[in-house]
Amino acid sequence: MPSPPPLAAVRAGVPEHGEPPKYYQVKQKIDAVLEELGPGTPLPTERVFADRFGVSRMTVRQAIRELRLEGRVQRSGRSSVAGRPKLVQPLTLASYTEGVRRQGHRPGRRLVVLEQLPATAALAAALQIAPGAPVFHLERLLLADDEQVGLESTYLSAARFPDLGDEFDPATSLYAYLRTHGVALADADERIETVLASPREVQLIGTSPALPMLLLNRITRDPAGRPVECVRSLYRGDRFSFTAHLTEGR
Repeated sequence: MPSPPPLAAVRAGVPEHGEPPKYYQVKQKIDAVLEELGPGTPLPTERVFADRFGVSRMTVRQAIRELRLEGRVQRSGRSSVAGRPKLVQPLTLASYTEGVRRQGHRPGRRLVVLEQLPATAALAAALQIAPGAPVFHLERLLLADDEQVGLESTYLSAARFPDLGDEFDPATSLYAYLRTHGVALADADERIETVLASPREVQLIGTSPALPMLLLNRITRDPAGRPVECVRSLYRGDRFSFTAHLTEGR
């Protein structure tokens, strides 16, 4: 099912009293320029924009900074280029690998760590295991066409999946591995919020500490209602958006 198109803000950013800030007017004008440029096309310089719109370079810089946070503008070396369309990930029980591949991109994962840890009280409650019981912690960088776009930490009961450390290839889909071991996924609870990445996450993903990130926390269950995994996924806000199909609640 196609996702709805993004809609422009009502009244184009004009506050209830007065005119929109000058940087916002410039931002709208630069955004119109971006519509004419193909992804990856270099932008005119700040000086060119300042002369064209009759504003200071500082005003142009602020407008471009906001467009960069929104993913409309991206850095390429020392220059700014028109951004690529965001990856649209559906909120379904499909793996990251499956979701990215459906959009015609090449998914990838790079292992950061695969280790066994004792379950904290909160993690034990989420997985319905005893506190201190061993769990596998699988942390991987998320890639799309070799670009680092996120970081994912997955926790599973080591007693339920004792061979995970030896059998699972971290470069592949975990859900495909679970299916081959007879584990079906039935439902999940997921919480989404915006955060800033920690210094460690900034270093791993290679992003700016000022860039808003989308944080998803999920508990996935099998048809018997038994928790299978707890997942913490961190996505770059300039590269991802999420869609969901909603039905009337009963």
